[in-house]
Amino acid sequence: MGFWDTVTDLLEAATPWAVAEAEAPVAQESTEEVTAETTKEETETTEAAAEEPAAEEEAEEEEEDEEEEEDEEEELVDPKETLEEECRNSKQCAPAKHHFDECVERVTGAADGAAKEDCVEEFFHLAHCATACAAPKLWSVLK
Repeated sequence: MGFWDTVTDLLEAATPWAVAEAEAPVAQESTEEVTAETTKEETETTEAAAEEPAAEEEAEEEEEDEEEEEDEEEELVDPKETLEEECRNSKQCAPAKHHFDECVERVTGAADGAAKEDCVEEFFHLAHCATACAAPKLWSVLK
């Protein structure tokens, strides 16, 4: 995909009214006599068309059921997240968690717009502590 293709795609996305797409008008049938043969053909095609969507719907339902069963079986829990959560609450990371909690209380307690501080630095210190604590334990859990 070249540069001009990208520009053209962006232009078309920005101006959806630039391309006019319309359906063909429905042809009106004349009031001629309808023979028994054409009526029979129409009913056969209508019946066949009615059977096809029903079969497709059943196939889609079966696929959805299979996907749901697979999803239920494959739900895995990331051991890294659980180990880091345990480390965040451990004695080893208590100072970093204390500083982070104090910062959060300070920022949320300030009046709207008066908070000139965020707790990014404290959050990173806590995340670093939790990661450093969980890393050695994680290798024993992984397969």
